Amino acid sequence: MIPVLRTVGLAVVILLALFFGISWAALESQDVAVLRTRGVAAKLRSTRVWFARFQGALWLESATPQRPWYLDIRSDPSIELEVLGKVSSFRAVPKPGAAGHRLIRSLLREKYGWADVWVGLIQDTSQSIAVRLLPEDVYE
Repeated sequence: MIPVLRTVGLAVVILLALFFGISWAALESQDVAVLRTRGVAAKLRSTRVWFARFQGALWLESATPQRPWYLDIRSDPSIELEVLGKVSSFRAVPKPGAAGHRLIRSLLREKYGWADVWVGLIQDTSQSIAVRLLPEDVYE
């Protein structure tokens, strides 16, 4: 009985390692930016996010309306985004609704491919919200 338990235990460990390894590769091995938002009492929040470019703007996806960074931009839309070491200031403009959802889903699926499919298996994005980033200097 003990050899069977060891074999099952080893199989579980291997499967978990594969799952977490694939998940890490999906989330972190391609273009990832660092989003900086201001939360409650102006506390800085840094979040690693995927992004896409479309019609001269950068776009993000909030997988759910309850994401902490999304709640931050609802109260203060001024954000910073760090891409490849370069930090830029933007104004985050949510695009809720079916059209925004379809747009960001297609942009991320096209850009991230298999990784987007994998993440879709572990995160429900059926209610995701597109967020367009406009250069902050447009509003100064």
